[in-house]
Amino acid sequence: MKNFGFRYGVIFAFVVLIIISSIVYNGFLNPTNILNMLSQLAIIGIMAAGMTYVMITGGLDMSIGGLYAATAVVAASLVDSTSIFVAVLVGLSVGLIAGLLNGVLITYLKVPPFVATLGTGSIFTGFALVYSKAQPFFVKDPAYKFFGSHYIGPIPVSVIILAVIFITLGTILSYTLYGKALYAVGGNNEASRLAGLKTNRLIISTYIICGLCASMSGIILSSRLAQGQANIGESIVLDVIAAVVIGGTSLSGGQGAIWRTFIGGSILIMISNVFDSLSISTYWQSIFKGAIIIVAVMIDFYGRSKIQK
Repeated sequence: MKNFGFRYGVIFAFVVLIIISSIVYNGFLNPTNILNMLSQLAIIGIMAAGMTYVMITGGLDMSIGGLYAATAVVAASLVDSTSIFVAVLVGLSVGLIAGLLNGVLITYLKVPPFVATLGTGSIFTGFALVYSKAQPFFVKDPAYKFFGSHYIGPIPVSVIILAVIFITLGTILSYTLYGKALYAVGGNNEASRLAGLKTNRLIISTYIICGLCASMSGIILSSRLAQGQANIGESIVLDVIAAVVIGGTSLSGGQGAIWRTFIGGSILIMISNVFDSLSISTYWQSIFKGAIIIVAVMIDFYGRSKIQK
């Protein structure tokens, strides 16, 4: 019971924020506004789901912004000249290869995750700029908007994709031997290796998953805008990391859950939604997000210290 507040405090914060938001913004609980928030969450949330896997093993992927942009321009450039299927397949392949590259650099070449992914992120961004010549690729085929703008019934397709990814990754993490192995690697890499786990392969797999998620988000955004731009990933890394950390996934590894990341991302989106409704500057939103990350990390450090004691 001592650690109940630390483990589940994010749920309490989530409920309190809903109550406060509904008071200060009358339209907050309107179904249209809720679907709008979920649609906004789709892009950040999908990437955050992949980042959760990486952070549970004690890693960090700073390259997702550049990969997100690179996938958007590659997919958008191929739609009209080939087909939507080919564009999406190639876009996801970019994420798979990028994730594999990150994983190999970190595991076999022993480059620290922050340094490795910061470097590859710069490479991916540069590639997007060179490939697109710093100009947007406009998509003429209206069918490509299916992923980002279409609805199935009252639900946006992007929200359905988000739900499928969260449920799939959450189930794998919670109920499979693979998921348990990821927690073990994050808790103690060396002990896991000595116990017979293929730690390098497990870590590489998380970066591949993260890369695929970043590419899926890039496809959704380029679909929503009907264009691919190379400068779209500049600030999204902060939002993704914030969603994961606020949800309670530890930067030290070995702890976290997909459902927590969903709540963390939802908290960020709700704050932005309320701030926008009150016409508060986006500059203040950035300051607020940065402060939330610092507080979340402090809570994580304090909570882990109490658990160890």
